[in-house]
Amino acid sequence: MANLTVRARIVVWAVAVLCGLGAAGLVVLVVAVDLNTADQAASVAGALVGIAGLAVSVYALCRTPVSTGSDASVEAGGVRSVAAGGNIGRVVTGDNASLTTAAPAPPFAAGVPRGPTFPARATGERGIAAAGDIGEAITGDGSQT
Repeated sequence: MANLTVRARIVVWAVAVLCGLGAAGLVVLVVAVDLNTADQAASVAGALVGIAGLAVSVYALCRTPVSTGSDASVEAGGVRSVAAGGNIGRVVTGDNASLTTAAPAPPFAAGVPRGPTFPARATGERGIAAAGDIGEAITGDGSQT
């Protein structure tokens, strides 16, 4: 939780407390009433948690990534490494590569704006990183395609 904002920490703790209270409430329900009533209450609670999880998942998939200049950096730090802020059709970092086919067109990632919006960092020798899609990557020596 070291990288969370104050707001995110509050949300995490609130969810943890609510889950704890819900579990304690179900235990009290089993002891005070009966097992069947507690079973029905747990089923309803499980359905509600599942619907909430679906809503959070859809939100996470649909939200636009927030980018700042420092977060959207593109760095190639290793020997023969390649980094791109968008899509890459073909990258060849090996020696004596015999290319017999045309480079594949990089597929356009739906919903990903052009330009570096996600960090792309290639570290290590012959590392490859892209903020978008990579059609083909050839890192070995003497490879043929």
